[in-house]
Order: sequence, then structure tokens, then C-alpha cells
Amino acid sequence: MSLDTPSSTMIRQVQKAIAFARKAHNGQLRRTGEPYLTHCIHTGKIVAVLVPSTGKRAIDTVVAGILHDVVDDTGESLDTIEREFDTDVANLVAGVSRLSFINQLLRRHRRLNVNQAALSHDEANNLRVMLLGMVDDPRVVLIKLADRLHNMRTIYALPPAKAQAVAQETLAIWCSLASRLGLWALKAELEDLCFAVLQPQIFLRMRADLASMWSHPNRTGNARKIYGKFSSLLHQRMKLVTAEHEEPSETDEENICMKVLLQAVLPFDLLQDRKKRTDFFNQLVSNSNLETTPKVVRDAAFALGTLVVCEEALERELFISTSYVPGMEVTLSGRLKSLFSIYSKMKRKEIGINKVYDARALRVIVGDKNGALHSQAVQSCYNLLNIVHRLWSPIDGEFDDYIVNPKPSGYQSLHTAVQGPDNSPLEIQIRTQRMHECAEHGLAAHWLYKETEDKLPLVTSVTGSGTTTPSFFSTDIEDQGSIEDDGSHKYSSLKVGDPVLRVEAGHLLAAVIVRVDKGARELLVAVSFGLAASEAVADRRSSSQTKRWEAFARLYKKVSDEWWCEPGHGDWCTCLEKYTLCQDGMYHKQDQFERLLPTFIQIIELTEEEENVYWAIMSSIFEGKPAASVTSNTSFENKLGYNASNPTLRDSGINNKVYLLRTMLQWEKQLHSEASQRVVLATKPYEASSGLLGEVVIVCWPHGEIMRLSTGSTAADAARRAGLEGKLVSVNGHLVVPNTKLKDGDVVEIRM
Repeated sequence: MSLDTPSSTMIRQVQKAIAFARKAHNGQLRRTGEPYLTHCIHTGKIVAVLVPSTGKRAIDTVVAGILHDVVDDTGESLDTIEREFDTDVANLVAGVSRLSFINQLLRRHRRLNVNQAALSHDEANNLRVMLLGMVDDPRVVLIKLADRLHNMRTIYALPPAKAQAVAQETLAIWCSLASRLGLWALKAELEDLCFAVLQPQIFLRMRADLASMWSHPNRTGNARKIYGKFSSLLHQRMKLVTAEHEEPSETDEENICMKVLLQAVLPFDLLQDRKKRTDFFNQLVSNSNLETTPKVVRDAAFALGTLVVCEEALERELFISTSYVPGMEVTLSGRLKSLFSIYSKMKRKEIGINKVYDARALRVIVGDKNGALHSQAVQSCYNLLNIVHRLWSPIDGEFDDYIVNPKPSGYQSLHTAVQGPDNSPLEIQIRTQRMHECAEHGLAAHWLYKETEDKLPLVTSVTGSGTTTPSFFSTDIEDQGSIEDDGSHKYSSLKVGDPVLRVEAGHLLAAVIVRVDKGARELLVAVSFGLAASEAVADRRSSSQTKRWEAFARLYKKVSDEWWCEPGHGDWCTCLEKYTLCQDGMYHKQDQFERLLPTFIQIIELTEEEENVYWAIMSSIFEGKPAASVTSNTSFENKLGYNASNPTLRDSGINNKVYLLRTMLQWEKQLHSEASQRVVLATKPYEASSGLLGEVVIVCWPHGEIMRLSTGSTAADAARRAGLEGKLVSVNGHLVVPNTKLKDGDVVEIRM
């Protein structure tokens, strides 16, 4: 939702909220010297960027964002807000007020309990009550994060020591929460604002290094042709960055003010909206006072400009090279990795900034007509990968296929790193619309603003007690090392009969390994030209995967029965082909002159359960038994802790509450750790809050009640508390005996 193009309902509500806040905050000033009302409006604007474009709950959240400080900082009451607006807005404002308790609690604890590492029982109990309240309506989290983001944008008004303390707190607490809840773009801006305050010299140097690295359009002969007229404007208007390459002196680094550094942090909404990003840059470079703009700000703008250039270059190529298919429109977006994330990756991997290949990235999303064309969209993803690799040279070892081999969280996408139009690294991510929605909206957008109580589209949101890690364009491409050091080890477990995929442009074919030679550096593979594999890739872990494994097994049996064992053996629909492990870390096909071809083999990385099922099917096929007799001992849904046959759990809002409860319990542990990590002379190690409070927290179904029970409580205790003693009880989708002990975050269903 944008305040620039609001609905008529929102206009009325926002105007009413601004008028109310103006009257309530009349005469109050911020430390910047601005009227306090400006903070209220900016907080509302930030919330508006994050919420859906329609719906009463979204509008109420924006209104509450504008009014979030009215109760704490003025004489107005919650009753007045409820009368003027409604109960929902009043509850949100009250929730934000309670959420502010976290900062007060941690600061007071550090100040008063110098020698005590853990929170007291009362402090821990108050913290838990507040966190569990957020599970019922987590919209308060968004408002609080928006409030903190605007405060960080203007933190230059605080004394340096206070600013650093607030930045440290923001990095440790609020960035962590934004990350756990999937608010990746907002988290990235918060991180960079904190980074600019805490490490100003490193921030300044990294901005300059990236601008220098991306400011060489003449490295390749056709680079300027690729850049086109936009790039010409870029380099003409920002010639001080690209021509002089001046570096900040030590004096500049010491004297540059915090306000200027904060201006060099790009607002997160610019990186989410391509049109807004382009308009922002065009306005900046047309500014007649550009030469007087601080260099660090110009460096940030230049980084944004190079992203726009890369977007336009790829968009132009896709327009030329792809045909239009209704329902399968291709959309393009881009992002700059936060400097804090780049710095963290450099430290973690002990690499230079030029080896961080995902410092800027483009994402290509293929429409799938709400899933109806998902199989075709998967094929298109691989075709687009081929187009990208023809346009820009791929970087060896930097291709990851998370479509064939999804991450544990369920995240699917193709990742590749290339030498971009300026001959500098550029990451490309390619995925279908359904994959994108699962990665981007499977968390925040679906649990924050649902007008109805439908289940989340991703059941992976309730896996385990930890949190999933979807990408939001922030997933790092892990360095795979050299072929000598990593390639042979990575593929050392390959064996005859393993299923693989043959990828040639957009065509995916099922294949199996027939022979492994030279320590897994060469593979002889049987390819079935009559067995398209895109459907298997599109839904790797579906209930019909057993039939797909059967197809691979029958292909291998056919090869074995026919005694085919050399390249070229086969018939009209099956052929044996040789593939070689190459410098880019992939198995490529070679022609008769041993020249590498774009066709490659993608290894399917089976989970332990998948491997057991696959080889059981293989054994059945070779023994002449029906593959249908092979079943998995544990279904994918049961692994996720919920019973697929139980419509009560599947069709309810239980996933939302379970995910949020487990997220908050994990975050609670981090808050306890944060409370103790700065304590001097701590006398005992950090204790988990459950141990300190002597309790476990569960979600009890069928009513979705969050229940606090003493540590050691059993399934029977939960049923007794719910007034349903003696009923059957299931925990995380499995029927259990009454004396089964419960853990934090368990889903307990009492059968009626």
C-alpha cells in the first residue's frame, strides 16, 4: 500500500488520524527540531509500504502507526482512540505501547543488575506475557519496526554515545525480529543504518570500494553499447565518481558527520519498487548541485544506478530472446545487498569485497498462471538461465539449483553469478511465481494481514521449533571452492543408478547414472528423451513423487536389461551420454572434439528418506514387484508436525499461530541472551526462559488457545486444562499416550 495512491477510505482515515495526532502532539518537538507530528507521519508511511493495498486490517494498521505514540507521550487515552476510531486501532496502539517494554526491561536490567546475567523471574514472566500477546496480533510488530526505522533514520540528533547504544540494541534485537518474521528489506535498511553509526569508517570505505568496482564501463569492448543511453547519463552526471576515483582521506573519514552517512543508506522501499528506484535516481542525477553532494551519498546513488543499468540490459535481452506466453509473463526486479551483510560475509569467509558475488542481484520471476502453468514455468526458468549465460559470462562454481534441490525451508530458485555489463560480479535469481510467493510472502504477508483465517500456503512454516530461512533476495551463494578442493569431494557419493536431470536450455529430461569414472570426474548417463522431468522438478516433494522415482528406476532397469554400457548406446527414446566435471563445478556434455556444450547434468540431492524410498522402489522394479507396495514410513506432512488426514488442522489458521509462537519463543531466548551478554562479572551462564519460569508454552487445538503449563506437563494435563479430560490427544499431528511430556511450541490437538 502506498500513501501516494491510497483508496478513498484510507484517505479519510489517514487524514483523521493525522488531525488527531497533530492536536495530541501539539507543541512537541523531536530532537531534530521538527514537530513531533513528522515522526508519526513517517511511521505511517513506512507501515503503508509494508501492508496490502486493500482491507480494513491494513488501513487500521497504518492509522495505528500514525497514532502509535499518542497514549505514551500525550494526555490522550485508549478509550478516546477507541471512540474516535475503533477497537482494532486502539488495541494496536496498546500493543505497540506494551512492545516498548522490551527496551525498557533490557536497559533497566543492565543498569540495575550489574552482576546478574539472567533476567529475574518477574522480568522473564513480563517478557513472556508481552511476547505471547504479539502472537494473537503480530501487526504491532510492524508498527514498532516502522517506528524504530524512522528513529534510526534520524538518530544523528542523539549524542554519539547514546546513538551507538541505540544502534547496538537495534542490531541485536529489532533486526533479529525482522529477520525471523521475513521482513528482509526493512531489516537490510535497519542493519545499514546501525552499521553507519557503529562502524562509520568501514561503512564509508565499503561504499567507495563498491562504487569503484562498479564504475568501469570500458573494461569490455561492448560494455558501453550494452549500457546504452541510461548508462551514458549515469557516467556523465556522476563523473566525479567514475573519472577521478578519488578516495576519502583519513581526515574526511574522521570528520564526516553521522547525518551524511545515514543519507548514504538507501530507503528499503526504493529497493522494492523498480519505478520508484528509477525515478529516484533520475531525479538525483539531474540535480544541478550534484557536484556538492557528499561523495559517500554519490557512491550510494551510483550503486543504485548500476543496478538500474543491469536491469535494463537484462530486460532488453529477455524482450529480444523470449516469446510472449499468456499467463507466463516475465517480471524483473533488483536489489543491493546491505553493506552490513557484505561486511559480515567478508569476515565469515575471509574474502575481499570483489569476491562477494551477490553484492547486487537481479531476480527474474516467471508467471505460472496461479500454478496452472507451473510445469511450463519451470522449463522457462532453465531457458532463461541459458539466456543469461549467453548474455554474461558465468562465474565458475557459482551456480546453485535450488529448484531441483530445495533448501530445507522449502525455498526454490536458480542462483547464478555472472560478470555483469561492467564486468563486475552480478547475481541472478530465477524462479516461478509460485516459488517466489512461497519465498517472499509465505511469512510476513500471509500472517500479518489476513482478512480471513485461511491456512498458510507453506506448511513448512511449522517445521521444528526453529525458524525457516526464506530468501527475500538475501540468500548468499556459498563459495564452492576449486574443482580440485571441492568438486570431487562434493560428488564423491555419486553411485550407479542415482537419478539426475539432463538440462538443455528449457528442456529437462529424466536420466540415471550408468557409470562413475575417474573419481566422479566423468559420468556415463542414460537419458530418456521420452520422459520429461519438469513435472517432477516442479513439485519435488508431492505425494505422487513415488511414481516419478519409479520412472527413473524403470529407465535404469531398461539400460541394464539391454546391456547398454558405452556412449551412443540406446534406442529411439534412450541414449547414453558422457558428461565431464568442468571448472564451473557442473557436469557438461562434450562434442566429438571435446568442446564443452551448454547441456549439463544436474545432480538430484536426495534426503535420507527419499533415498530409502528410491532404492526400495528400484529393488521392487528389479524383482518384478509393483512399486506401489513401497511407501514412506513418514510422510512429508507428518515430518512437518501435522497430520495430513486431519482437516481440522489443515484448514484452520493454526499454521499462523504455531509459526508465530515458535518464532517468538526463539526470539525470547535471544532477548535473554542479549540481556546478559553485556553484564560484567556474570556469575552464571544464561538460562533458557522455560527453565527460569518452570513452564512450557503450547498451542491447544481445536480453539487455538495459547496455554502455559508447568515444565514436565503431559498431554493429559493439557486435556485436563482444556476441560476435556480423558479425550484422545495428538501432539504435532501424532496420536500420543497421555503421559507424553510437552515441549515449548508443541501443537496439542484434543480430539472431540
